[in-house]
Amino acid sequence: MYERPSHLLSRRNFLLKTAGGLGGLALSTMLSASKQSSQGMHFPAQAKRVIQIFCSGGLSHVDTFDYKPELERRAGTPFDPDGKLQFFASKPGNCQPSFWKFRRHGQSGIWMSDLLPKLATCVDDMAFIYSMQSKTALHGPGNFMMNTGQILPGFPSMGSWVTYGLGCETDNLPSFVVLPDKRGLPPGGIINWGAGFLPAQHQATTVNVNDPDQPIADLFPSKSFTMASPARDRAGLSLLEKLNKIHKAPRAGFSEMEARIQAYEMAARLQLSAPEVTDIKGESEATKKLYELEHPDIGPFGRQCLLARRLAERGVRFVQLYCGAENTTAEKIRPNWDSHEDLPRDHGYWGPILDTGASALLKDLKSRGMLEDTLVICTSEFGRQPAAQGKAAKGRDHNGGGFTTWLAGGGIKPGTTYGATDELGFKAVDKITHSYELHATALHLLGLDHERLTWYYNGLEQRLTGFEGKGIIKELLS
Repeated sequence: MYERPSHLLSRRNFLLKTAGGLGGLALSTMLSASKQSSQGMHFPAQAKRVIQIFCSGGLSHVDTFDYKPELERRAGTPFDPDGKLQFFASKPGNCQPSFWKFRRHGQSGIWMSDLLPKLATCVDDMAFIYSMQSKTALHGPGNFMMNTGQILPGFPSMGSWVTYGLGCETDNLPSFVVLPDKRGLPPGGIINWGAGFLPAQHQATTVNVNDPDQPIADLFPSKSFTMASPARDRAGLSLLEKLNKIHKAPRAGFSEMEARIQAYEMAARLQLSAPEVTDIKGESEATKKLYELEHPDIGPFGRQCLLARRLAERGVRFVQLYCGAENTTAEKIRPNWDSHEDLPRDHGYWGPILDTGASALLKDLKSRGMLEDTLVICTSEFGRQPAAQGKAAKGRDHNGGGFTTWLAGGGIKPGTTYGATDELGFKAVDKITHSYELHATALHLLGLDHERLTWYYNGLEQRLTGFEGKGIIKELLS
C-alpha cells in the first residue's frame, strides 16, 4: 500500500497551512457571493428579504393563537366518546382547553393567549393563518415539508429557492444564513436548509451564535496555529486559486466544486465581515434590553433575533432562526415545543423565549423602517391536539391536521386572519392551507412566480410549491 511521504502535504493540510484554516469551511459554507441571480424577479417585489422563525417540536396552536371557546365549554369531557380515533402516539383523552387565558388585542381585536403578552402588542402588524395542515405528524418529515415542500429529504429548502431566484444583495456575506438554537440542530438536521438538486452554492451557511470568536466553523485558524499570517494567507490563496483553475478545467458542470471554490473566496471576505455582523457591542442599551440579551434563558434566542436583523440590514436575502432543537426526553424541560408530558412546563418555558425575541424583532424592524420590505414568517412543523395526553393529563399529542402560522411585514396585510380549524381546533376546515400556498405567497411577495421558478430534475421542471397547491393567498396581500 502506498504511504504518503511525511514531507508531503495532504490536500487538507495544504489548505490549512496556506489559507490559515479557510480550507476547513469546505462544503459547509458553499456560498454564492454574486449579486447576479439565476433567474431574477418576475415582477416588482414588495419584500426584499425574509426572516423565518421555526419553532421546532410542534407549537400548540390552541394554547397560543387559535382561541376555541367551545373547547372551554367541553373541558373534561371525552374528546372521542366512541373510542375510534387514534392520535400519533396516544388515544385521545378528555377535551383540554388552553392552559392560558385568551384575550383580544389591538385595533384588529385578534385573539392571543396570555402566554405571549409581548407579541400580543404586535397583532396589528401581523397576519395569522389558522388553517395550516401538514401531510405528516412526524417531526423530521414535518420539518422537511415546511422547509422544502416535501416530506422526504433531499429537496431544496425555501431559502435555497429564494437565493437561486434572486441572488444576494451583498458580496461580503452569504445570501442564506441559518441560526440554529443553542441546544443543537432541529429534527432532520442540516437537510432542512440544504440545496437539494439545486447548485450547491445555494445551501445555507450556519452561524454559531454561541461563539462570536468563531461564528462560522473553521473560518479562523486555531489560536494554537502560529503559522497563519495575512502575508501567508495572500500567498496561499493566490496559489490555491491557480490550482483550483487547473483542477476545474476538465470538470465543467460540477457544481459542488464550483461551490467549494466560491466558499474559499467568500471565506476570505467573511474573515472581515462575519466578526462585524456578530459583534453587537455597538448596539444601544435600549436595543439590548428589548431583546433581553442578559437573561439566561431568553437571551440566546434574543441574540438570534438581533443577529437576524443585523444580517438582513447588511444584505442577506434569507435568514432562518430556530427556536428549539432536536427532541429528547432526557432533559428536565424539553429542548423544543414537543410537549407530550407537561405542556404548562414546556410551553411555559419556551413561551417567554419566543414572545420576547419575536416581538423585539418586529418592533426593531419597524422602528428602522425595515418591516415594510422584510417578510417575517413564524411557523412550526405541526400543531398539537385539543385533547389531553398522559397520566397527569398535562400533555398534548402531535396534530398535523391543524395549526397556525403567522406573518408580518413585506407586503402582508396587517391585522388579518385567514382560515379556521373546527370548533375544537382538531383539524383545519376552512381555507385549508399547506406549505405550498404559504411558500407561493412568500415567493410572490419577493417578486417570484412560484410556477416559473423551476429547475429541471428527474424528468420534471421541479418547483418549491410542487404541483398540488392552490397558489398564492391573495387575502393576505396588502
